[in-house]
Amino acid sequence: MSHPIRSTTIADTDTSTRQRILAATAEVLGRNGKTKLSLSDVATQAGVSRPTLYRWFASKEELLSAFSAYERQIFESGLVKATAGLKGVDKLDAVLRFIVDYQHSYSGVRMVDVEPEHTIAQFSWVIPQMREGLQRHLPGPNSAVKAATVIRIAISHYIVRSDDADQFLAQLRHAVGIKGSS
Repeated sequence: MSHPIRSTTIADTDTSTRQRILAATAEVLGRNGKTKLSLSDVATQAGVSRPTLYRWFASKEELLSAFSAYERQIFESGLVKATAGLKGVDKLDAVLRFIVDYQHSYSGVRMVDVEPEHTIAQFSWVIPQMREGLQRHLPGPNSAVKAATVIRIAISHYIVRSDDADQFLAQLRHAVGIKGSS
């Protein structure tokens, strides 16, 4: 029986290189912020040459635009995976757990420490997107208020570290009116 031969193609390598550059961008942004983002630092972090980086992203603005899309894709695909096969309250609880886990694990999560003005300014356009995305998972007439409350709690935990980080998930569950589970 003959099997098709699968070799690594240039397209596969290109996709892998692009992904490495975008992942490296998160690391460099987390250390230096947007203002001090250096394409050379990103290239070094990604393990690629500067010409390779410039082949993919001709400017800092182009890289940051692609990075924003990359972040959204990572979040959305993670959310889909976390909620696969779930319905109702189980799906909603999985969404809330995903928000907490993502926020605790994301390397760029402390951008607010590096560039607070820029990060806080971004919330004016991020909050409506996040609220709309969450509201799709919330049933009932108060879904908009519940979604807004969850997003505000999440942003509060993002901006201000406190002694209640261990209660983050319980706070989100309370905001949407579901009982906690393990």
